[in-house]
Amino acid sequence: MRFLLYIIFLFIFILVYKLLKTISKSILVTCICTLLILQIILAPKLCISSAVTGVKLFIEKVFPSLFPFLVVSSIMMNYDGIEIYSKMFGRLICKPLKLPLQCTFVIIVSILCGYPLGAKYACDLYEQKLIDLKTCQRLINIASNASPLFIIGSVGTSMLGSSHIGYILLISNYLSCLVMGIILPGKAVNQKVVHNILTNNRKNIGNIVKTSIDNSITTCLSIGGFVILFSVITSIIKSNILFDIAVKNINLLTSVNIDLISGTLLGLIEMTNGCYLISIASIDLYIKVISISFLLSFSGLSIISQVYSFTYKYNLSMKKYILRKIVQGFIGSVISIVIYKNPIFNFSVQTFSIKHNNNYTIHLIFIIILLLIPYIFRRFNKLFHTS
Repeated sequence: MRFLLYIIFLFIFILVYKLLKTISKSILVTCICTLLILQIILAPKLCISSAVTGVKLFIEKVFPSLFPFLVVSSIMMNYDGIEIYSKMFGRLICKPLKLPLQCTFVIIVSILCGYPLGAKYACDLYEQKLIDLKTCQRLINIASNASPLFIIGSVGTSMLGSSHIGYILLISNYLSCLVMGIILPGKAVNQKVVHNILTNNRKNIGNIVKTSIDNSITTCLSIGGFVILFSVITSIIKSNILFDIAVKNINLLTSVNIDLISGTLLGLIEMTNGCYLISIASIDLYIKVISISFLLSFSGLSIISQVYSFTYKYNLSMKKYILRKIVQGFIGSVISIVIYKNPIFNFSVQTFSIKHNNNYTIHLIFIIILLLIPYIFRRFNKLFHTS
């Protein structure tokens, strides 16, 4: 009986795939939008409440952290910030990844702030002709990780109740980007930076600040629109009876926990909601870490749409980007398994107090900074000397 169900699902999948290939994009998009409009008309209260939730999320969480960073970063880029970062950290960061030194700033921004700023600044570099199209295509996948604050704070501490698990997820997320940088095809580049630092002192700071604010507001509103839209779409899908039937049938076929199935499926659309549903599922913590690690590395259709809002003007392949993000998701899951099972990290969360964990992290960061000080000073001394 179960074998017959597998055959039926495979047959339906093949039919749907063939149908989608024959239908034009315009017809497909029109049908999807029509279904969404009907759902909004039939359940206006649900859609309004989910839109309000999306607005609150944007106003309270996204905008306050994103807007100041965008403004300051834009001002810094106008005063040769890319070149300064490239000369200080470029060889350390970009040489192993076979990237031009100018990509240093993009990678640092991605490490500190996460999606979708890596893609935005990668496109800015391409627009300024500092990198070519192939490098930009690689860079949007390498500088592509979730925010450390989101992983440690929201997912680790708030959802899973352990900052330690948050650090495991963060490390696996960063390492998945590093692995992508190594395995993606690329050739060695000429590691040189044009020496023209401090030539922009005559720029009008007032005009730069105004332009930076205008551009940052536009970017933030665009991202906010995606947050609100996908908040509505996720709520519609979650409350739809067809989604419940699909989840129950998948559970019947695979015997996988229903909450894990629904969380993973919704996480493929919107990462945050998926992580939350998996975190409250009645499954082993080990399985939660693997599943959430995949979602954090993959990012979800909401983030992919935000990335596309920056890349659509250029001849960048989103198909390649999405396929590589799927690969990155699996890499992140495998790394999280290795770290979780490693004796160095495999200590009891209950016996390891939060205060001790925080102190350990602070000491580790302090030691790393001390080790990097000689390198930073050496690069800083060379920073203002032209060859």
